[in-house]
Amino acid sequence: MVEKKTRAAAKKVKDKWKAKEWYKIFAPDMFSKMQLGETPSETADGVMGRITEATVQDLTGDFSKMHIKIKFKVHDVRGLDANTMFYGHDLTSDYVRRLTRRKRTKTDAVVDVTTKDGWQIRVKPMAVSEQRIQASQETAVRRIMHEELLKASAEVTIGEFVRMLIMGELAKKVSDASKIIVPIKRIEIRRTEVTRMGKPPEPGEAPIIAPQEEPAPEPEEPAEEPATATETPAPAPEAEPKAEPETPPAEEKKE
Repeated sequence: MVEKKTRAAAKKVKDKWKAKEWYKIFAPDMFSKMQLGETPSETADGVMGRITEATVQDLTGDFSKMHIKIKFKVHDVRGLDANTMFYGHDLTSDYVRRLTRRKRTKTDAVVDVTTKDGWQIRVKPMAVSEQRIQASQETAVRRIMHEELLKASAEVTIGEFVRMLIMGELAKKVSDASKIIVPIKRIEIRRTEVTRMGKPPEPGEAPIIAPQEEPAPEPEEPAEEPATATETPAPAPEAEPKAEPETPPAEEKKE
């Protein structure tokens, strides 16, 4: 009886797996609708809400942005295609560790911002000073980060916000304002989390960063054209006849 139950259970699991289909996951228009991967599921509802991530290097081919990981969340399934929307980002732990060395102060903050198209995002910036700073200076840096991020986010859409985030423009705005208080070595947006989605981006939106195209092959040098039928090749110079060596006269035999 035990063996029969085990076989029946194994058959059920096998049949359940066969019933699953593979769904292709695509990035939003702002990332050129690139395929991010595939995921198995029995139904389309099972794919909804799933989260996947990819580095900016994978999306654009830009090696200098391999430390930025973008998160995507499935919000729409059509057939076997799952479409996603931006859901946040992270910096790799190795990159953050390289920035925070000894005799430096790392100042963290948490700022809840809202874009002009209604997206609510929790932004977590960090500032790294060139030397150790006082607690009052840390408080002033946090205040500036809070003010600058609120102001910059309220003026842009979600697509523009993500572009500024990836290109470093958002961090540069905060850095320029913070240098008035204390010498800042680096300011980075360490993490973002979408807490509430707003108005979806317009369909067919231009990509934030177009994937880098492979360099075109160098043109080959044109081959020499063969002589046409009308052209008569120049006659080859006649070879001079070789002089035959003289044979000595045969000696007469004496009787």
